[in-house]
Amino acid sequence: MYKTLIRPILFRFDPERIHYFTFSLIRNLSKIPGVKALFRSLYLVEDKRLERELFGLKFKNPVGLAAGFDKNAVLYNELANFGFGFIEIGTITPKGQEGNPKQRLFRLKEDQGIINRMGFNNEGLEAAIVQLKKNKGQLAIGGNIGKNTQTKPEDYTKDYLECFNALHPYVDYFVLNVSCPNVGSHAKLNDKDYLLELIEAVQKANKTFEKQKPILLKIAPDLNDGQLDEIIELVQETNLDGVIASNTSTDREGLKTSEKRLEEIGNGGLSGQPIKTKSTRVIKYLAEKSGKAFPIIGVGGIHSAEDALEKLDAGADLIQIYTGFIYEGPSLIKNINKEIMKKA
Repeated sequence: MYKTLIRPILFRFDPERIHYFTFSLIRNLSKIPGVKALFRSLYLVEDKRLERELFGLKFKNPVGLAAGFDKNAVLYNELANFGFGFIEIGTITPKGQEGNPKQRLFRLKEDQGIINRMGFNNEGLEAAIVQLKKNKGQLAIGGNIGKNTQTKPEDYTKDYLECFNALHPYVDYFVLNVSCPNVGSHAKLNDKDYLLELIEAVQKANKTFEKQKPILLKIAPDLNDGQLDEIIELVQETNLDGVIASNTSTDREGLKTSEKRLEEIGNGGLSGQPIKTKSTRVIKYLAEKSGKAFPIIGVGGIHSAEDALEKLDAGADLIQIYTGFIYEGPSLIKNINKEIMKKA
């Protein structure tokens, strides 16, 4: 029903406007008595074989919603009824910011992909905390954190620490987003020496809390083997809890979408089916080269149960969807979980 009736209607309109329209629709429908139960009956799969335990956290199932969908933590309680095992909110920055100028979100229908250059648009730390205080505890919540666009390089770490300390009581794990291609002044965030400084500062802050929270690093799918070796060294040197592989890509090779259309769209991060192979390669390399020394959350181009199993077989412990959720609808989560159960 979603792919044949609902998606063709939604895809006739601007992607960003439809995103917010869909949020309002889900929120308002969920207020109607019985609708939450209906969603759960349609999409939720509960089974002991799906449960996972990773970095001290329990997950009802291994299928999560990637960061960027519920940026401001306004819909995670309602989205929990669609069968996710965990949801990652953000990217959250200390201050609210508009992000990049619109239009900044584009569908690549022929490729089943999306290009975005949102630029960490979000309402800021305080607004996110207001929403997170409404958490009904249905599933694990991750906090994806970043820096404000206007922050000077010498203050990057300060931004991450401000988000980390303030969100600490309200999320179950943290993700340091240092690989998004859609924010300015990003070169420093890819420097290994700076990453060491950042991670150590966040870990030091973590130790000031009675209960420490897992910290993960989100990396790009475009890294070469040498850069991936550096990531492995970084994780092992700092004892990071894990890696999310991967973020969006800047590569446009092999797309069916015309060169003319790609030029019209311009720069931005590519997600969806076109990056499936790239992200799987990164997962497989990290898992094999490190000897599975740390947990990996796999994300990138998961549009079917087969895609999900491919990520898990490559070495991912959990997976996340985003673009696949938009193209395939909520039944994707159920289909993945049912196939995982068959393999258990």
